Amino acid sequence: MKQDINILIKKLVKSAIKNKFNLSSIISKYECVKQYPQFVLKKATFITLKQDGKLRGCIGSLVAHRELYDDLVINAQKAAFEDPRFKPLSIEELDKTTIEISILSDAILQEYNSIDDLKSKVEIGVDGIILKYKDKQATFLPQVWTDLPNFEDFFSHLSAKGGFDISCLDDGALVYKYQVQKI
Repeated sequence: MKQDINILIKKLVKSAIKNKFNLSSIISKYECVKQYPQFVLKKATFITLKQDGKLRGCIGSLVAHRELYDDLVINAQKAAFEDPRFKPLSIEELDKTTIEISILSDAILQEYNSIDDLKSKVEIGVDGIILKYKDKQATFLPQVWTDLPNFEDFFSHLSAKGGFDISCLDDGALVYKYQVQKI
């Protein structure tokens, strides 16, 4: 059953992107919910597009504020056409683009009193991290540990992504962790 819903999720996301090129219609919400009522549960998702193993677009939600069906469709189209780091996906790129779907668990605030304490609470390769400092925030999905496999590099790059220094961890930065179901 889990395998079947994953297949439908992949088809839905691909159809949402293809629909923008008028290549197919989006699989209907009714059909998805009829087969799997989970599509109406509020879930946060990220859609990551890659070409030749390199990032080509990534947009998502950190907080579950839409139904799973809607979050998947919206984030798929935004990752393909609205990621400000990339030009919109072209029809020629579609076949060479891989799509990775992440369904996020709820993020949980991690209380810590030192970097060593935080290190003991973060599971490398498993935890996605949201780092909030002052009025800025950044996140890395757990998959980023593959490219940045140690705590210092991971948090240094995450801090830079957010526009602040890793020393923010000594200055009361908020750290949330979450896990993902990767499809």
